[in-house]
Amino acid sequence: MEDNLNDQTIPEEEPENLELNEVEEKSGIEELDPDLRDGETHWYVIHCYSGYENKVRHNLEQRIDSMGMKDRIFDVVIPTQEEIEVKDGKRRTVERHVFPGYVLVNMVMSEESWYVVRNTPGVTGFVGMGNEPTPLRSDEVSQILRRMEAEAPHVKVSFKVGERVRIVDGPFNDFRGTVAEIDLDRTKVRVMVNFFGRETPVELDFLQVEKS
Repeated sequence: MEDNLNDQTIPEEEPENLELNEVEEKSGIEELDPDLRDGETHWYVIHCYSGYENKVRHNLEQRIDSMGMKDRIFDVVIPTQEEIEVKDGKRRTVERHVFPGYVLVNMVMSEESWYVVRNTPGVTGFVGMGNEPTPLRSDEVSQILRRMEAEAPHVKVSFKVGERVRIVDGPFNDFRGTVAEIDLDRTKVRVMVNFFGRETPVELDFLQVEKS
């Protein structure tokens, strides 16, 4: 069955013709709370326009390099996760953004580093209370990174329990039935099929069924 799978990794599409320079923020509008300058390295979350995460990361990395901030801004991460999408009898691997519209930045907060990040084209602000960026807790960071490093991609199917599906492969080809159970770990689905006047459970691979 695996030989028949059409596997390909497809990056999540981004909107075209984006002119992020048009949204450059004016400096001096906001000021960083002095209490936040503790000299410690933390992970912060910045908000941007959904779908523009990769462009914002690219712009920020360029600013870090050109403005000599590598000693204060260390990493820019877009939380993503591989997802196996099963649709129309085909399987493809897609890279999905875990938190659309958000980017993580590992940095030492200071007036200068805050300015570089906050005034990056496409960044609409830090996540926090008012003008006070709130760093993520260590357990929150660990959870996000573990999710990104998961070995087994998440499986996404177009049908759910209780829905009608049509079998498109195997001895029950063209039979219709109702989804009774979905096993994501084994990529199997159990369908109740009317066979000789009786409801009979049939276990099938995800690729053998489609939404009716």
